Formats: sequence, C-alpha cells, structure tokens
Amino acid sequence: MTFSLGVVMDPIDQIKYHKDSTLAMLLAAQARGFALWYMEPGDLSLNGDTPSAQMRPLRVMADAQCWYELAPPVERPLQELDVLLQRQDPPFDIEYVYTTYLLELAEQRGLLVVNRPRSLRDCNEKLFATWFRECIPPTVVSRRPEVLRRFLAEQGNIVVKPLGGMGGSSVFKIAAGDPNTNVILETLTERGRCYAMGQRYLPEISQGDKRILLIDGEPVPYALARIPAAGEFRGNLAAGGNGVGVPLTERDRWICAQVGPTLRERGLLFVGLDVIGDYLTEVNVTSPTCIQELDRQFGLDIAGELMQAIEQRLSARIG
Repeated sequence: MTFSLGVVMDPIDQIKYHKDSTLAMLLAAQARGFALWYMEPGDLSLNGDTPSAQMRPLRVMADAQCWYELAPPVERPLQELDVLLQRQDPPFDIEYVYTTYLLELAEQRGLLVVNRPRSLRDCNEKLFATWFRECIPPTVVSRRPEVLRRFLAEQGNIVVKPLGGMGGSSVFKIAAGDPNTNVILETLTERGRCYAMGQRYLPEISQGDKRILLIDGEPVPYALARIPAAGEFRGNLAAGGNGVGVPLTERDRWICAQVGPTLRERGLLFVGLDVIGDYLTEVNVTSPTCIQELDRQFGLDIAGELMQAIEQRLSARIG
C-alpha cells in the first residue's frame, strides 16, 4: 500500500543540504514509496470545519545542486494524507501555536501528525526537561532577576537562557562576581516581563553537548557530541560547535529510559535530548536535527528507522 506523507516546513530552497534532517526524512520516505506533499505554515487554512492546505506534490533528490522538485499546488483537506511531519523551526511564537491548532483538528479527523500537535504546545523544550528532576542539573526558572541572582550566588557559575530560543541564541554563562550580571539578567528577562531558565554550569561541556535522538521512545545507539569552538562555551552547531559521534554511555541510556515512556505516551515520535556530562538539559520536540551527521559517521539510517516506525503506526490503524 502506498502512503501519502505531508510535511510542513520552512522554505525547502533555503535548507542546508548536507545537514538538514527534514530532507533526510523526505528522502527516506520517498525511498519507501511514500507520496510526498509539501507545505509551508502559510499554506494551511480552515474551511468551515475542515483543515486544509494548498499543498504541492514533492520529489526529492540526493543532489547537492538540485535536491527538490515541486509540482503546481492543489487545495486538499489535510485528513486526506496519511501522515504529516511538522518540521517548522522555532521561534515558538503565537503563529506556531495557531499552526498546531489547525494540525490538531486534522489529527482528530484521522491524520497522524509527527510530533503530536498538543504535545508540541505542552512540552516547552527547556521546561519539559524539568519533568525529569532526577535527570537534570540544579535549575531555576523565573521572570525575576533577583531569583536568578540568588541562584548564581548558590551555584557560583551558571548558564542562563530564554525559554523559547534555539541554536544557542541568547545563552549566557555567568560567574559569581561578573560585573555584567545585572545587565544580562535584565536583558534576558526584559526587566521582569519574560521567563528565563538558569542551570548550574557543567564544565563537562568541554567534552560536548550530546544530542541523543529517540524514535518512539527508543534511543539511537550513538549521540552527536557538539564540542564548543575555541573561546566558546556553547556546543550548538549553529554557534560553531564541532559534531563528533560517540556511543551512548550507561548514564545516557538510563536518562533515555526515564524519558522515553513519557515521550511515547505523548505522541512524541521523534525527539532529541541534550545531555551534558551526566545531566539532561533540554528535550527538543519541534524539529530535532543531527540525523545526517550521525548517519555519515556510523553508517546509520535514522530517517529510515523513523519511517519504519511511522509505517507501523499507520498499518496498525488499518489493521
């Protein structure tokens, strides 16, 4: 049976061919016989009680010079698809939330959405880690700079970040006595109007901020340790980090065992955990990356495994 797969993503002509995880997913789906349909967030609509989209038939190629072809658009109800990948990058703003509402309506009409729209709304990538208290470093969340200053005094060395950032954006390391402390906290919280997270600084970041990918709650056996560039403390690839593949440690697997069942229950089929040393720091649910980097280093087929998991879900519905 041929399944149809839609994708909601940022403009496909602007992706980075050699590292884009969504492209890896589309190539794997096409190889397994899925018919592909392309959408951007602005293509979605609600007509009466029917969520629909102006979607375009898509063909993808493993070619760095020409990796996609799009046919003319057609307007179709979303529930006519079998599965839809929501792969829009943050920022997680109110428009993103509206997109999840439209996708949730389609989900109620039988569409499998990866990841589940309600869980995308509920599971903030920074705050969701705090559901697993035994896995995380000392952490505080507040709008009030004085709360973060008190946490700094207790810990001596912390990292502070906004709840809605990605790629290392607006992440600061503060040591006790830093004369820039007040201005950093005032800027980050917008003088008490925005929540910020503080976590104890983990010196193990020098060995990398590990990205661990989970498919339906089960981890890929290797992680991508993102090593900070010289003079940096952030390991994010977007901040210049270097990705080095490493096997999962026993502690990594233990963390995955704590988190995996909750991911499965919430319909979070593809997730990326960030782990520094022995601690979980973030749970990435919107558009986790690092598929291509791990595939190249270890001869894996992570996107193929994801498509197999999706096929199993779809076949179970039919059966």
